This record gives sequence, C-alpha cells and structure tokens, in this order.
Amino acid sequence: MTFRTNLQYLRSRRNMTQEQLAMLLGVSRQAISKWESEKAYPEMDKLLTICDLFGCTLDDLVLGDVAHPTSPESAAAPVGVVDVATATVVSDAGTDAVSLPKDLTGYDEHRRRFALLIASGVAAIIASVGVAGLFDPEHSILGPSPLNDFLAFACICVGVIVGLALLIPAAVSHEAFKRRHPYVEDFYTEDDRGHESRLLAAGVVAGVAEILVGIAIVVYAGDVLGIDAGWPNAIMLLLDAVAVFGFVYFGLRRGLLNIDAYNEDAETERRKREGTLPFSARLAGAVSGIIMLVATIIGLTLLFLGVDDHLFWIPWPIGGLLCAIVGIVIGLLKDRLDR
Repeated sequence: MTFRTNLQYLRSRRNMTQEQLAMLLGVSRQAISKWESEKAYPEMDKLLTICDLFGCTLDDLVLGDVAHPTSPESAAAPVGVVDVATATVVSDAGTDAVSLPKDLTGYDEHRRRFALLIASGVAAIIASVGVAGLFDPEHSILGPSPLNDFLAFACICVGVIVGLALLIPAAVSHEAFKRRHPYVEDFYTEDDRGHESRLLAAGVVAGVAEILVGIAIVVYAGDVLGIDAGWPNAIMLLLDAVAVFGFVYFGLRRGLLNIDAYNEDAETERRKREGTLPFSARLAGAVSGIIMLVATIIGLTLLFLGVDDHLFWIPWPIGGLLCAIVGIVIGLLKDRLDR
C-alpha cells in the first residue's frame, strides 16, 4: 500500500473526513486532498503527528501496510484486547489494528482548567457578598464602627475584581482554544463519562446539603437568637458559594465531555468569522441579543428608579425565556429562512 491508500484507510476506520483531519493537523483541507491524490507530500512533523494520531509506525505509514502492521509491538499484542501502550485495538483475527482516538490537542487539560476558573470566579463573587455581611451595621463583628460600610463595600469590590480576573481569562482562553482547534476528535470513553456523572451527582448532593445547612443557620439565628442579619447571612452565603462552586465546576466538567457540541459550537464561531453563517442562525442571534439588551435596560431602570428593589431582576429570566421561544420558532422555520 502507498502512503495515499494508507492515509485513506486510516481516515475511513475513524469515519473521519478530510476537513476533520486537516483541522487536527493544522493544515488546509486542500493539503489533505493533495496528499491523497499524490500531488504533494506532508512534511516530517506532519507525518509524525499522523503516526501519533492513528497509533501506527512511520515505516508502516510510508512504506508498509497499516492494515497489516509489521511492528513488533502490534504483532505481539494479545488478540481481541486493547494495547494500552499504543492505544490500539487488535481484532480477533490478530491482523487488523484500529487506533483509538487520542487527546492530541490538550482538550482534557483545557476542560478541567476552564471549569475550575469559571467556578472559582462565580464562587468568589458570591463569597465576597457573604464576607461583606460580617460588617452589617446592625450586627457587625466590629460592633458600631464608621468602618463597617467601607469594609463591606471593599469586600464586594475585591470579590468582584477577583471573580472577573478569573472569569474573563477563562472565557478568552476558551475562545482562543476553539480558534486553534475547531475540531476535536472524541477520545472520551463511557467510563470517563460515567466517572464525571458520578462526580456531578456527588457535587449536587453536597451542594444542596450545604445550602440547607446555611438556611438552617439563618432560621436558628433569627428564631432563637433574634439575629436577622450579620454573621448568619454571611455563613449562609459562604456555604452557598461553596455549593455553587460544586454545581458549576462539576457541571462544566461533565458538559464539556460532549465533544460533538464543542465541534458544532466551534464550527459556528468559525462560520461567524467568515461570514458564512446561515440566515436563520444570524437572525436568532440578532433577535436574542435585542431581547436581552431590552431586558437589561428594563432591569437597570427598575433598580435605579427604586420601583421595587426585590423585583428588578425579573426582566432577565423573562428575556431568557423569550430567547428560548425565539430559538424554537426559528428552528422550526429554519429550512424556509435559509432558502
């Protein structure tokens, strides 16, 4: 077999298109087409990356037959099992090797870091409000002091700054990662997904318990101790911050295992940059943006006018619901709109 037929064979075994392989190797689809039509030949670094991607040797890829590898490692592998060292599945016949997908892009490390930064940023903002509660004028840990209002404000400011310092870089790095790697091959196993699901379930149970403990502390302090502000609220918010951290962290870790959704989202971003996004998608984005802008204006107006300090947040969930309805309606009309 030639390099061309070897490469075509490896792609077909993974159900991988030329475009997907090109994105994994960081080349154009035309380059893959030229390789497979023998109009050009990849450089050595690309050959080595292909070997790493498909779990084959350079000799088999260039000079041999990847369907019947001659490497001692593949020949010695037990029949019908996975060779962990080479990530290769050997068929019952012992002659047909299929490489398992690998994390060549560093997606798993990025997934964990992104989830940690987002969860920490959100938790930091909530925790800062809790710490600020320790300086409530009526039940401050300092007692009556002119510093209470300043310290409460300072705690919130620090928490917001720390939260944004975590959230913004996380979002920027995620967008940059999607631009560098618009396609990631799904290398996660069912065991991986099961493990993350168990972690998420444990995080949700622990978070709910922490929230209930916080509520119990507030109720006890109010009904028994006669304290309706200050440290009880601070403890409840700090417990809430820990609970939210668990919800967000384990939820993102589990959600980002959906490689198909990641690839679809990255493809949408790429098409946005190139201006090739379908009309229905552009319309949905524009309408949703206008809805949330109006919701924000209404919410901030209610807040600053003091119409009702407890209801100023209502426009946002209503806006989110309207965006969901718009998405459903446009999705149903997608074929007509994109004609």
